[in-house]
Amino acid sequence: MIQAIFMIIALLILPVIVISHAGGWSEVLEVLKHFNPRFFNPFAYTFGGIIGFLGIGLGSPGNPHILVRYMSVADPRDLRKSCVIGTVWNVLMAWGAIFIGLVGRAFYMNKAELPGGDPENLFPFLASAHLHPFIMGIITAAILAAIMSTADSQLLVASSGVVRDIYQKIAAKGKSISQKKLVFLSRMVVLLLVIASLVFGLIAKKLVFWLVLFAWGGLGASFGPPLLLALYWKRTTKAGVAAGFISGTAVTIVWHLVSALKERIYELVPAFFASAILTIIISLFTQPPPEAEKELRSIRAKYRR
Repeated sequence: MIQAIFMIIALLILPVIVISHAGGWSEVLEVLKHFNPRFFNPFAYTFGGIIGFLGIGLGSPGNPHILVRYMSVADPRDLRKSCVIGTVWNVLMAWGAIFIGLVGRAFYMNKAELPGGDPENLFPFLASAHLHPFIMGIITAAILAAIMSTADSQLLVASSGVVRDIYQKIAAKGKSISQKKLVFLSRMVVLLLVIASLVFGLIAKKLVFWLVLFAWGGLGASFGPPLLLALYWKRTTKAGVAAGFISGTAVTIVWHLVSALKERIYELVPAFFASAILTIIISLFTQPPPEAEKELRSIRAKYRR
């Protein structure tokens, strides 16, 4: 809750303060229009660019750190309310992030003016220039809160996947494993993942934003379609789910690596639909789960009558 409060303060209040210091939104608008009129021309984007921006939302059903929030709801009747609350605050925080970017461009037209020439330093740089030092400390805490909130969720989900799903259910299936050992293994997996992440972060040449967008697309296309189909289509089979996982991952990677394809549309969009189509096709040609088969027979018998 405290992390959320910090993030809300940072993303909603900072752009309002910076805009007021700039003389109002009209002044910021004039500077941005003078710098590049395309900022406010919706037709400046290609059709593929617009679909790609909208398609980012397709990644939500496939990202474990988002799903685990809803999976932890105690009463299923609260899910609808949770979805509404989560969506409203996501929209508001996205609004704040976009306006921070726009106002930052008006203040620092050349990214060389930012620390290290890195545009990802815009947020703390704006905060330090326009806020009281105490408030700046709160803003810094908000940045760390956002990082921690995502990082700890990803690490715990990944650790659970390795220890619980792979080791306990497959490698050591049927064996009695103490809770103490499972906890120890989970901590070791988290440690190894942190070290690997730090190494990747140090050698990465792209901005963190683009790396996150690629990972978001891979997870969304791999897990999203099979999960949705498994929930809403009883004919989904294990083989279909596996085909969805593999095809979603493969299309995301190939589309990302081929420049001619990547320039046309964000890789998540084609990968998501490829995963969905293959999940359906393979499920239709493979044996469904026994309970689903029984229900299908009942429906067919009722239809014949």
